[in-house]
Amino acid sequence: MPVLCVIPARLASSRLPRKPLLPLAGEPLIVWVARRVADAGVASRVVVATDAREIAAQVERAGYEAILTTTRPESGTERVAEVVVKKEFTGFDLVLNVQGDEPLVAAAALSGALARVAGGDPIGTAAGALAPEHAADPSRVKVVCDARGRAQYFSRAPIPFDRDGTGDVHYHQHVGVYAYTREALHRWVGLPPAPPERWERLEQLRPLWHGMTIGVALLSEAVARGVDTPDDVEWVEAALTRQLKGVSP
Repeated sequence: MPVLCVIPARLASSRLPRKPLLPLAGEPLIVWVARRVADAGVASRVVVATDAREIAAQVERAGYEAILTTTRPESGTERVAEVVVKKEFTGFDLVLNVQGDEPLVAAAALSGALARVAGGDPIGTAAGALAPEHAADPSRVKVVCDARGRAQYFSRAPIPFDRDGTGDVHYHQHVGVYAYTREALHRWVGLPPAPPERWERLEQLRPLWHGMTIGVALLSEAVARGVDTPDDVEWVEAALTRQLKGVSP
């Protein structure tokens, strides 16, 4: 089944102003993300969805496709949904959303999220192993899954909580990737906001609150850092520079 990958990118950012255009190792952040997804080879078509002509210009200058959206979307998924209804994309029933601040996202996370949908989940995502010493970091979103690999809850808090201090709790860090059927995507954006979504500032809690299933591909390796904080900028730029030099991470 052909896959449409949409990378939502908005210019406004509270912690990192103009984040998609941040220069990293000679290229804007959003270009690195588009390149990473294209190189993974999991999507038939890759487009960046943005409300800023500056972002679109940089994406197109690098040889990738950009679509201008309105300023109405309040989440990445809403921006993706605005693109998917356009006439040129009606042939895609499987949609992949990669957040625009994930320049090091693993191909296994992309294919894993898609595999969850292919296996029957309306929404798929991915998570990787997280060391206990990082569990309290609110920028690293944690997910707890049931025995079938379906998300029970996402949180910025360290979940599950090791009440007795056993030290054998396994944490899973969520990756900024979603796969959906077209029907599930439209249902998601049609749902009313959920209280946990507002409390945690996590859009995926809306469909979960309303009973939609989110399948999680659990990866054995740690999640590559996204760009959320100034420290992340420095770390990711160093990683991309090593990549350009052909040096292993």
